[in-house]
Amino acid sequence: MSEIEIKIPNIGDFKNVEVIEVLVSEGQSVKKNDPLITIESDKSSVEIPSNLDGKIKTLKIKVGDKVSEGDSILILESINEIEKKVKKEPIIERKVKKTQEIKPEPKKTSTDQNKIFNISSASPKIRKFARELGVDINQVAGSERKGRVVESDVKLFVASRSNNQVNNENKSNEKIKQEFTHSEFGEVEIKEIPRIKKLSSKYLMNSWTSIPHVTNHDEADITELEEFRTSLTDIYTGEKKKITPLAFIVKALTASLKKFPNFNSSIDDIDAGKMTIKKYYHIGIAVDTPHGLMVPKLRNADNKNINLISSELKKLSDQCRNLKIDKKELFGGSMTITSLGGIGGSFFTPIINFPEVAILGIGRSQKKQVFLDGKFVTRTMLPLSLSYDHRIIDGAEAARFNNELKENLGKNFAYKLAM
Repeated sequence: MSEIEIKIPNIGDFKNVEVIEVLVSEGQSVKKNDPLITIESDKSSVEIPSNLDGKIKTLKIKVGDKVSEGDSILILESINEIEKKVKKEPIIERKVKKTQEIKPEPKKTSTDQNKIFNISSASPKIRKFARELGVDINQVAGSERKGRVVESDVKLFVASRSNNQVNNENKSNEKIKQEFTHSEFGEVEIKEIPRIKKLSSKYLMNSWTSIPHVTNHDEADITELEEFRTSLTDIYTGEKKKITPLAFIVKALTASLKKFPNFNSSIDDIDAGKMTIKKYYHIGIAVDTPHGLMVPKLRNADNKNINLISSELKKLSDQCRNLKIDKKELFGGSMTITSLGGIGGSFFTPIINFPEVAILGIGRSQKKQVFLDGKFVTRTMLPLSLSYDHRIIDGAEAARFNNELKENLGKNFAYKLAM
């Protein structure tokens, strides 16, 4: 027996159906039950297997052809015929130098053949799923026995391809160069970027590009709080205490986090659909230093009073400015406060300190005319800029959080912060 024609077998009601995949190539060896083609009707997809072992000599079919029972698929050269040809070939290895050892080639399995011809093993259902996603099933590495491709393999392939596209886009962006140099337009000076800024730049870039930022702007009436703060005196010396508004804001923010736990969370893997809710309250404080911006954490703010928070804020600032802060103290925060109050300005868009999900920006407080109880009165208003991760926090929740924060800083602040 030399050449055998493999035909479409009896496949029930399938008539004039389309060939959607050819799973083999000319010259490829196949075994009995190895899939040859996939056909698809309106109802389902079916793989047509080989009924013999052999080597494919000629393909009689291609993708897009319409086939029915009895139509030719391919010409198969039987294994027995291949072995006869091998025996007839003259043996010339005996003339090779004695020092050269002739090793027989390992027998190729059908799995090896599939690798050579880039043919993936997968069910018609999985092949259809891959086509719907625009995926070439033969490019997908199978995780099941003998390299069989399952649905999770296709999904992983799509995810990795998306990541590669993002990485390629980032690389292409890196290659963009200015058409002209700065010095072509006038005198310039080249300076080194401070080390802290270089280190923080990758974190800022990651946060800005990976987190969907939304910023909510509002104002808190801190008239009573400011009157109280500026009237504080030392009970022993009678001297005025120097406690900044930031200490009260830390306390107010901590109380708000307890009521809105989503703001005290992190997303480690959005694809897994899980978030980490923190049971501790470590508030990050953005500190402006000559070396760049640093964000140490004020630990366990919920267990500290205003005086202790104030003294620790000063201590953390001094450690950062003198570069004596432990690296670990820059990580593990609940939420960050960045304040421009000492410099000036009102509203801005602070960048979330990854892996946190929100950050509070504070502007400089101002005296404003506010319509209250039927008349205009002068009140001290504090600008608030709340940036949040829209994957976890929506606009309504952010507005409620701001309202809670304003109450904690408002005229009943003493009662609120004592709770």
